Amino acid sequence: MAGYVLAIDQGTTSTRAIVFDGEMKIAGIGQKEFTQIFPKSGWVEHDPEEIWETVLWAVKQALNEAKLKASDIAAIGITNQRETVVVWERDSGKPIHNAIVWQDRRTASYCEKLKRQDLEKLFTRRTGLLLDPYFSGTKLSWMLANVKGARARAAKGELCFGTIDTFLIWRLTGGKSFVTDATNASRTLIYNIAENRWDEDLLEILRIPAAMLPEVKDCADEFGITDESLFGAAIPILGVAGDQQAATIGQACFEPGMMKSTYGTGCFAVLNTGADMVRSKNRLLTTIAYRLNGETTYALEGSIFIAGAAVQWLRDGLGIIERASQTGELAEEADPQQEVYLVPAFTGLGAPYWDAEARGAMFGLTRATGPAEICRAALEAVCYQTRDLYDAMQKDWRNANGSTVLRVDGGMVASDWTMQRLADLIDAPVDRPTILETTALGAAWLAGSKAGVWPDQKAFAKSWARQRRFEPQMDEKTRIFKLRGWKDAVRRTLTNA
Repeated sequence: MAGYVLAIDQGTTSTRAIVFDGEMKIAGIGQKEFTQIFPKSGWVEHDPEEIWETVLWAVKQALNEAKLKASDIAAIGITNQRETVVVWERDSGKPIHNAIVWQDRRTASYCEKLKRQDLEKLFTRRTGLLLDPYFSGTKLSWMLANVKGARARAAKGELCFGTIDTFLIWRLTGGKSFVTDATNASRTLIYNIAENRWDEDLLEILRIPAAMLPEVKDCADEFGITDESLFGAAIPILGVAGDQQAATIGQACFEPGMMKSTYGTGCFAVLNTGADMVRSKNRLLTTIAYRLNGETTYALEGSIFIAGAAVQWLRDGLGIIERASQTGELAEEADPQQEVYLVPAFTGLGAPYWDAEARGAMFGLTRATGPAEICRAALEAVCYQTRDLYDAMQKDWRNANGSTVLRVDGGMVASDWTMQRLADLIDAPVDRPTILETTALGAAWLAGSKAGVWPDQKAFAKSWARQRRFEPQMDEKTRIFKLRGWKDAVRRTLTNA
């Protein structure tokens, strides 16, 4: 076996399949976008069947580009958009409803009701999460309550619940494997992360039948074997992790205190805390970073809902750019005398504010404000939000010394302007790796190491390479002034202030 590993990276707006060779270099890529469905304001859905079709297409395209057959692949690793909910019939495999996406806010009032019942502390203690529509549990509860007969059918074992990884594994294995991994389970709001099990008390509160839940495995484990008819040969699925945890692994953040931030549709910062399950005092999430060989490594996570999506809005919503790469060029041309702030609360605000009802706003507009200043505001918004997370993590992490280097990945990090402004505003070094496909790489490493064709954890960490480091250059006075303006803009946007 030549050490080829296939990573399926099922994201929020597109599906990618990447073939890595034995030296962990990309041999072939297939990528396909799919439809974003917005039934109501604040609601976001995907068609699971369309996602499945994009997976099949992307895998075949990646194999073709790599000039390989399925029999050349040693293992498959899967990484996925987390928290998105799919429910399907156990017999037919047919979804009973569109997938409800992690960005969806339809259960905001239900979350508030649970908070008024003083239940948030219980959920946080068991799951490390907050009562927010972001997580899977309340979405699943909504689906069971609003699809006719769903809850009764689920109780009889006729329905299956899964995050996207579980749905794809079910389909890939022809319905033989009904499984997930510990990282995806940890984002559902119904998984006890201290005891590594589905939590009966939380299931009862949300009225979710245990009969519809998958088995939870380690991140590098035997998840099943693909049906031979799909790609021409059966391939073992040996690695699974939610996208942010996969990126943490791909960035080789294996030591406590190491931190990464991924800039895709949203932005997600993860700080490895080792075996220490840190309880945040600053509205961050305690989550499972990965589970290997039965040993759980924990993390603090901060979730920002809108990052690259703000650039998409500039392109598709406002029409002031034609391609994402223009934003950095325009930001460079922006008038430095204009302080324009965009608070991109298009689907509410995530950590550390957690305001589901907040909506986007822009401040500081003048008659002279144009596309350049708006582009700069959109890019700076990502940096300001990262600073909010960075500060919260430094306060929560008992071993923090204020000098944590931030490893970055995702589509936005290709912009030198954005990465320099990020380093300036968080006042810390920012490291961009040579391999930017760290999410797919993390999933591939889980599978490849399990298959025995890729290096172990220690050797993989040594292979991580930096393409460029961005050092802070902004003077302290300017930084403080800009951060003060950001805090004021957020304060004006919050509904729960």
